[in-house]
Amino acid sequence: MLKQKGIDIPIVTTLHGTDITLVGSHPVYKTAVEFSINKSDVVTAVSESLKKDTLRLFQIEKPIDVIYNFIDFKKQKSWSDTDCMRGTLAKDNEKIIAHVSNFRKVKRVLDVVEIFSKIQEKIPSKLLMVGDGPYREKAEHLARKLGVKNKILFLGKSDEIRKILCFTDLFLLPSETESFGLAALEAMAAKTPIISSNTGGLPEVNIQGKTGFLSNVGAIEEMANHAIYILEDEQRLNMFKENAYQYAQKFSMENILPQYVAMYENVIKVCC
Repeated sequence: MLKQKGIDIPIVTTLHGTDITLVGSHPVYKTAVEFSINKSDVVTAVSESLKKDTLRLFQIEKPIDVIYNFIDFKKQKSWSDTDCMRGTLAKDNEKIIAHVSNFRKVKRVLDVVEIFSKIQEKIPSKLLMVGDGPYREKAEHLARKLGVKNKILFLGKSDEIRKILCFTDLFLLPSETESFGLAALEAMAAKTPIISSNTGGLPEVNIQGKTGFLSNVGAIEEMANHAIYILEDEQRLNMFKENAYQYAQKFSMENILPQYVAMYENVIKVCC
């Protein structure tokens, strides 16, 4: 708790992911991060997985409450079906697959390209690669090597992720680690099933066999097979889409925001 001009100011710390698993656990920062967490009045984490990682990596004396990330469905619904003119990106018989990230090593964008290459051997499809980062050039090189460069659109950074997702039939997220998987949640809110790794908080968002499928990190063949299974049958695809959308409601702003409000109200009551 801070004191300023005789007033007690409670401190709430929310753990998001790489601040703990990558940066925070580095020896240079670890002591400072550990001190900051233990001196906080309330500590929250965005997933059960991140909570466990924090308790494993640090000597924590404070309880950690899990309050998930959330999504604003009202903004999601603002993109009407008429905005989704998918014919500008793919032919009628082609499925649209997407990946959104910062193209860092941890996102395994090369796996995305390899998975897509195997998918399009069975299912006519296009891949939208949204974002930019150090592995974009390597991903483009691999796409040319595999002969699928003409099937992939590298769109760069975009402020219209929701509009892009409305085109999408399937979302690929084979990350090495994800503290929560907000990109997956945004896709699910756009009625898009997920093919992901089973690492970090992803199993808390993507439910095996319901909203999509999870596989071990690097299991390219299995991920491709799961993707083909979803895409090859239109009725099955629509079922996964609807399941993804319905489960995403669990993380709506209306469900999660009151938890944050209650937490802040309680800490003010206790500390002040």
